[in-house]
Amino acid sequence: MIFFTVTTDLTYDQRMTRICTSLAEAGYDVTLVGRKRPSSVELEKRPYRQKRIRCLFDKGKLFYAEYNTRLFFYLLFKKMKGICAIDLDTILPCYYISRLKKIPRIYDAHELFCEMKEIVTRPAIYKFWKKTEQKTVPHFTHGYTVNQPIADEFRRMYGSKYEVVRSIARYNGNQYPKEKYILYQGAVNEGRSFETLIPAMRMVSGTLIVCGDGNFMEQAKLLAKEHQVEDKVIFKGMIAPAELKDFTNKAYIGITIFENKGLSNYFSLANRFFDYIQAGTPQLCVDYPVYREINDQYKVAVLINNLSPVSIAARLNELLNDDAAWQLLHNNCLEAAKVLNWENEEKKLIAFYNNIFG
Repeated sequence: MIFFTVTTDLTYDQRMTRICTSLAEAGYDVTLVGRKRPSSVELEKRPYRQKRIRCLFDKGKLFYAEYNTRLFFYLLFKKMKGICAIDLDTILPCYYISRLKKIPRIYDAHELFCEMKEIVTRPAIYKFWKKTEQKTVPHFTHGYTVNQPIADEFRRMYGSKYEVVRSIARYNGNQYPKEKYILYQGAVNEGRSFETLIPAMRMVSGTLIVCGDGNFMEQAKLLAKEHQVEDKVIFKGMIAPAELKDFTNKAYIGITIFENKGLSNYFSLANRFFDYIQAGTPQLCVDYPVYREINDQYKVAVLINNLSPVSIAARLNELLNDDAAWQLLHNNCLEAAKVLNWENEEKKLIAFYNNIFG
């Protein structure tokens, strides 16, 4: 049995749903452990085990301390052949459990955790997580991440030779009638350029739908009110994966933008980038290295360097009003989706685990 650990409540974690489902279907006995929040809904049945740990605290230092302690003692009494920490915020229990049980430990790094804006801009918090990373990651000889630049960073910092398994949506294969709205899906967190995207909507002849939640949600709603675009920026909050897929399939334009503050954003490869491709939805995307490399090959997005409100508005209006340019990107998405899909990517994931466990 392999245990995977996250701090999400599992329901909306499509990346882990894909990973655990693929491994379960390949014959692995998988348990995914997350947390239960006051707002958590009943879990859907999956081909793997799911466990949610209830905590008294819901965020901040006290949450991380409590959750990691509870997670350690939960794992301590479980039989397992391997354990995988998803990102840095559950790595300590996995590290100690793997040493106690003398089992393989794996690090699944979706990002450069210490280089996220909400970490790197807070010296005390950065110091804690960086020390955690330095203590643990060098001892995780098995690992994978979402792109080569992040893998290169781990090798530079710690000599860790990690594989690349991108977080790509399953093949959609269908075309859907589009509605002329702009979609942002994902975490509503610091560093996601809401400070410029929301003001830009004053100059855009369309509606922005935001599907997700995060540490910047209240500020984002205040920005919409401040810039008088409450009727043009609609916050849906966390929604079920099936409903989110419907929004993505019908969206006319997708949004994938981040501030260039911290290497985590600069070297990112967001799940939503591929979700839009699978939906045949052209997107406005930051001109950062990994996105540029993919877009140079498939031409599925309009890339943007300047994230000012005026620049964002101009590029969105171009996509909304230039039918020929939009149609070309749409057609390119449909072709790229035949290659950039989880059915192809999961082969690397299964090979990775087969190399460890046979």
